[in-house]
Amino acid sequence: MPLIPEEPQIHESVPGPRATPAAGRTAPTPRPVPGPGPRPAPPRGAPASSARPGKPGPAAPPRGSVPAPPAQRTGSPQPPAATAEAVVGTQLQLIPAPADGAVDAADEAVDLLLDSGRAPGEVLVLTTGENHPWAAHELSFGEGSYWAQHDAGDDVFYADAGAERLGGRPVVVVAVNGGDDAVTARALPAAMARAGALLIVCGDPERINAVLGANA
Repeated sequence: MPLIPEEPQIHESVPGPRATPAAGRTAPTPRPVPGPGPRPAPPRGAPASSARPGKPGPAAPPRGSVPAPPAQRTGSPQPPAATAEAVVGTQLQLIPAPADGAVDAADEAVDLLLDSGRAPGEVLVLTTGENHPWAAHELSFGEGSYWAQHDAGDDVFYADAGAERLGGRPVVVVAVNGGDDAVTARALPAAMARAGALLIVCGDPERINAVLGANA
């Protein structure tokens, strides 16, 4: 059914770091509310969970190392502009973003999920257009090592939305960053089937609603 972004509401308890907007960015990316049933955050002073993988730097790190995080923090935390509804036990959330900003929006969503207590291995990030920078970097070492990380299931995993080897995870984040309507129409139902608790879709609401409406 169509996804209609709601009016933003202030959530004083929404976690997440504060930072100065990046140059050239005129508006912050709406941030999502963490899904149901997150794992509790570790007690103060306890070691932090493993870091989320991200965009590789100018010089590729040695084989087997984790690239630097790709997150590009935007201004002060913003309330989510999203609609959540129960769909076969899975919460659905829409974060409005242009195609060229969908990956940034997905990265922000992952940051907030991890900050709220979600374990990295519970999160899967999919793209409908170009691969996420982390996926492109890891694939440069070969598909064997790339998919081994997926099977290990101990960190956030980034993949093309059309990949058939993907398994399910509690949280799936989809960045609608390209691809035609047919690709999007296939990607969203497949992502919903893989999401155990929460599906977050980052993209143009009008396009997403049109695609879903055409396939309703």
